[in-house]
Amino acid sequence: MRNNPHILEINARSWLRRYEREQGRKLTLADVPASFWEKIQKMGFDAVWLMGVWKHSPAAEKIAREHKEIQTQISAIKPDFKKEDVTASPYAVYDYVVDEALGGNEALSVFRKNLNERGIQLFLDFVGNHTAIDAPVVTEHPELFITTGTHAPHVHADWFFQNPNGHYIAHGRDPYFAPWTDTAQLNYFNPQTREFMTQKLLQVASMCDGVRCDMAMLSLNKVQRDTWWEFIGGELPKEEFWTQALNAVRAAHPEFVFIAEVYWGLEWDIQELGFDYTYDKVLYDRLRFANADSIRGHLRAEHLFQMRSLRFIANHDEEEPLKAFGREKSLAAATIISTLPGARLFHLFQLLGRPERMPIQYINDDFTIDQAVEQYYWKILAIVSDPAFHGGQWSLQETVPVYAGEESCRHILSWTWRQRHTGKMVFINYSDSPAQCRVPFKGVVSKTVREELEQKELTLTPELKSQGWEMVLKPYACKIFTYEI
Repeated sequence: MRNNPHILEINARSWLRRYEREQGRKLTLADVPASFWEKIQKMGFDAVWLMGVWKHSPAAEKIAREHKEIQTQISAIKPDFKKEDVTASPYAVYDYVVDEALGGNEALSVFRKNLNERGIQLFLDFVGNHTAIDAPVVTEHPELFITTGTHAPHVHADWFFQNPNGHYIAHGRDPYFAPWTDTAQLNYFNPQTREFMTQKLLQVASMCDGVRCDMAMLSLNKVQRDTWWEFIGGELPKEEFWTQALNAVRAAHPEFVFIAEVYWGLEWDIQELGFDYTYDKVLYDRLRFANADSIRGHLRAEHLFQMRSLRFIANHDEEEPLKAFGREKSLAAATIISTLPGARLFHLFQLLGRPERMPIQYINDDFTIDQAVEQYYWKILAIVSDPAFHGGQWSLQETVPVYAGEESCRHILSWTWRQRHTGKMVFINYSDSPAQCRVPFKGVVSKTVREELEQKELTLTPELKSQGWEMVLKPYACKIFTYEI
């Protein structure tokens, strides 16, 4: 896989349902038309993260269909939705086998083969923190979970449920939120749990080329202790679960890729354990809520950290960019993440211009494709597939004012990529007001510079080479220049 890879997230169930409507018949993962593979290959994707393939939980489906908040979110967009179009959360995993509704393990094998033949890797989900409440292991091995046995918990009774044998088991939870009532919390202070989940991860690794690990920081020793200390005590295990698990997988699959969903400033801790990429939620939040100066500050972080960050403005957890950012700002933000070092994540429905996010439990998402948005993503992905954006050297640049004391250049983000004789300069006015700066052309040996988004060429006169070009950018406008060095 290339440096700075492009990863496409696909919600397996709702995406397949769209194809079923188009073709008027039931489909499995083995039935995806060749035109799709050709399209994503042309768009330059290195990997597909196929989200939500695992055997679904009947108990989690029942909870989802009765959940008032889920119903409210869906009905606000689609008032006439049917309850049978609501299914279990993909993150309440019953077992790590592909659901029969998607064609089972055999169909996934065909899916992977079709990807790999085109040089595209397959990534799947691994949920380390919890299982579904009705997963067989919850009944067969309650000792692998946070449990008080057959005695009711002495505190936080609302965090627990009883399995069929009467054992009290905790629901999975993020310590800052209420428990996820469709899940059962694993206990990583138990060595048997570590071994069990390591074997599950090895099982998953035999079926794909990489995994996105859900809420990876929840399995860290210090996080488990601080979240569950009333039930597991305070002495930390000597080794992190992820160290054991990653080492076991890489011994069998040396090139396997690990992506971690991680928050709370623990990104570097997770990278140190061997993960290839970690979520860059800080950048997402600054792109959405802050200004260019704040974004620039984040991009001054250590280069290795940048290279191992996963950039995104959309995934199944976040509101759709068109609603969260607004149209022009969302496309500018997309240009930013597309031209930075690190992995670049795109959600399929982001590329198609879905206007609003649906809960991931809803699988009949029949929104109309926004042609203008799709065309922009086609254009930017074609531009950033150039080898310079993957094998080149990245450098953050300070924008130069057109004249002394002119402040609008601070709203413009800029960086360069250099590879052998090719140079790229990126400029984004990340503000709702016009901004201007001076574009330097010192060191450029070509007589012209090509602007890629508008596909225009600028002739470099001796004056422009020595003094630079006075560039004015509209709000959220972007420029990407290509030149010889």
